[in-house]
Amino acid sequence: MRLVLTSLIALTALTTSVGALRAQSSQPPVADRGLFLSSSSDLVVLPVVVTDRQDRFVADLAQDRFVVLDNGRPQAIALFTNEDTPVTVGLVIDDSRSMAPKLAEVIAAAAAFARSSNAQDELFAVAFNDTVHEHIGSRTLSVADPVGLEKALSALVAQGRTALYDAVGAALQRAAETTRPRKVLILISDGGDNASETTLKQILARARQSNVTVYTIGLFDADDADRNPGVLKSLARTTGGERFLPNTPARLLQACQHIAREIRNGYTIGYLPPDRDGAYHRVKVEVRVPDGLRVSVRTRPGYVAASPETRP
Repeated sequence: MRLVLTSLIALTALTTSVGALRAQSSQPPVADRGLFLSSSSDLVVLPVVVTDRQDRFVADLAQDRFVVLDNGRPQAIALFTNEDTPVTVGLVIDDSRSMAPKLAEVIAAAAAFARSSNAQDELFAVAFNDTVHEHIGSRTLSVADPVGLEKALSALVAQGRTALYDAVGAALQRAAETTRPRKVLILISDGGDNASETTLKQILARARQSNVTVYTIGLFDADDADRNPGVLKSLARTTGGERFLPNTPARLLQACQHIAREIRNGYTIGYLPPDRDGAYHRVKVEVRVPDGLRVSVRTRPGYVAASPETRP
């Protein structure tokens, strides 16, 4: 009996030691957790864009130039990079009836965006009219194959009404399931919605809870009854993105190329949230630059902190 008891104690100790070693070996540093587990609440991930007075990107600043304020309190930066790291990009394309005259331009612009992207970017596409079509071409497309992307999008047929809010919700969910630390949605639409079950208030709340930056591109004519540029502005502002209102195919192409350059030249900053209170936290990023250099800084205005009960 004593021998059996001794063996059980030894086996328990060995199991505990192996488990501890396994936990240690699988627990990367804080910065790496931000890179590989960005969908969790471990890090608040901020995409930061810095431009000068000529609207040129300032992409060579060191980490010690940045100060992150969470509800006014300075935070220690746990993740910082200004390298061209791979991102997840979701194309959210309106193919409702009102977009029929512009759909060919949208497809060409999306292919141009892919050509300006990092070959390691993760790309998916969501289209919407009466309903949301989440699998365009395949679940994950390739920016290295813009011709294949263009071919997949060319199968879209403009018809029906517009479920914009439902589509953004589906794209946010898809982005949350991906592995890249920085996640971007590019929404191309006239901004109107007449078919969603989700409300604008609900989708803005979900966007605040995500680590996703939403860029919006509004395509509509002055007399377009379905246009709603205010919705496009709200989605972009809430997530630290930007709204574009191109009025020609050339300007649409420029908007997509500008977004691609901004993603390539931006900073990614992460920090551990100071509180897990389930409340909305306002975020501000300040940049200390050499005398004489004036810059503008854009990032997401805030986030909803996870509560202890909802933390993964």
